[in-house]
Amino acid sequence: MTKTTDYLVKSITKDGKFRAYAVNATQLVEKAHEIHDTWSASSAALGRTLIGTVLLATAGLEGEAGMTVKIQGNGPVGYIIADGTANGTVKGYMGNPHVNLPANSKGKTDVAGAVGTKGTLSVTKMAPGDKTPYTGEVNLVSGELGDDFTYYLAQSEQIPSAVGLSVFVNPDESIQVAGGFMIQVLPGASDEEISKLEEKLKGLPLVSEMLRDGDTPEDILGKLFGDQLKILDKMPVRYECNCNKQRFAHALESISADDLKKLIDEDHHAETVCQFCGKKYEFTEDELQLIYDKKLADAAADQETAAKEGTTTPNTDQK
Repeated sequence: MTKTTDYLVKSITKDGKFRAYAVNATQLVEKAHEIHDTWSASSAALGRTLIGTVLLATAGLEGEAGMTVKIQGNGPVGYIIADGTANGTVKGYMGNPHVNLPANSKGKTDVAGAVGTKGTLSVTKMAPGDKTPYTGEVNLVSGELGDDFTYYLAQSEQIPSAVGLSVFVNPDESIQVAGGFMIQVLPGASDEEISKLEEKLKGLPLVSEMLRDGDTPEDILGKLFGDQLKILDKMPVRYECNCNKQRFAHALESISADDLKKLIDEDHHAETVCQFCGKKYEFTEDELQLIYDKKLADAAADQETAAKEGTTTPNTDQK
């Protein structure tokens, strides 16, 4: 695979009527392929989801906020989960990474066949400390995912948009190129201007074709808007997992005291595996005992607090 530098471009037209984003995400999608051992159709489906997520996240989030995109279709790949951040990091996994289908009627990777044409696309946005994250959900309209992200933006966020997502998989299953674009219509754009943009979009080559020809994200946007763009930002994008042992310790705290005691008494250890990156975290019997003791102490403290407040808290977590 030819080495590239993954980055995303944010721009706006000089007349302020359209926002435009484009990204080269080749190494990002290749890393996802390597981690999950994806086959061609799965690579394209997961890759398009990751690209769509990084476009949405970098356009719609600020600060430490995060976003989770979930695709649940009726195709053989099953579900696809992707987490994105405002700073251009994304990670994901899927139900079945080993899907390889014949090419579709256009001779391209059959993403709709892999994802399915019936199902849902949901987007959950989470800000630090937010106890009630926002979730928007729409039905899949094609399973090709670019159309589905476009439909989500129009229906759930009321933003007329165009999203193009593309992944080209080599015969050896590696990723040759991957990228995408997102165009958003801003207030003030006339119907005539929108129609002209739609015509240009119809004639635009696939993102993968443009990237294979050596086009940059700026070149891709230039084919649509010429010299009428003002570049606002260029930022690196990457596949990055922020898992650590403490996160999995918190996850173990959430299981029942009885199940924790069983792990201690029967298995004498626990092994957890991150679904996003495959990293394993081992917990010894002593570490599990500390988690168990903390769980009992927290439950006792809750009982005491409830008693002081004149209420009762059912203790269903231990015998």
